[in-house]
Amino acid sequence: VQLQASGGGLVQAGDSLRLSCAVSGRTYSSSAMAWFRQAPEKEREFVAAIRWSGGSTYYADSAKGRFTISRDSAENTVFLQMDNLTPEDTAVYYCAADNAVSLATIRFRSAYKYWGQGTLVTVSS
Repeated sequence: VQLQASGGGLVQAGDSLRLSCAVSGRTYSSSAMAWFRQAPEKEREFVAAIRWSGGSTYYADSAKGRFTISRDSAENTVFLQMDNLTPEDTAVYYCAADNAVSLATIRFRSAYKYWGQGTLVTVSS
């Protein structure tokens, strides 16, 4: 499985961005995909996740109400729509995937075997 993230950039506070993660290789009905982010000198943290089958979604508290994760099964692509961005959202955003993620672990980095290369989001004040 290969993941290719894109869509990052420099925006101002209050703006929106849409990240994309194109998936190639095999996908499984029980798989999940997620977005994590890592700000300078901070740990990589969970942002949002989605079940490939069924489309159930999960969000970090910081993302609820502002970010929306979605998928296009036909295009094997997962999106992260980010609205009302703040400088605290500045980070490298990574997409991740795995075919055996449980509800208990869906927010944990260790649950994901496959990672994209990251896309930088910078939000100026």
